[in-house]
Amino acid sequence: MKWLELLTVAGTTLMSAAVVVTLYSLGVRFTAIAADAQQSSPGVKRSVAYLCFGLCGVAVLLGLYLIIPYFTK
Repeated sequence: MKWLELLTVAGTTLMSAAVVVTLYSLGVRFTAIAADAQQSSPGVKRSVAYLCFGLCGVAVLLGLYLIIPYFTK
């Protein structure tokens, strides 16, 4: 068994999962902040939230692209 390759895949999986969870949680946080009535610029915070959600979706789609063999012939 190639242990270095196994560790590489495990590390990459852990890092990409952390990135997706972090982007999603930041999106939820900025959405909650933008919903606060006392904020001076909720539009900017809502835009950052949507950007975080979009980057999270792109990361998931990239992972699917790499996993599904049909796309990487």
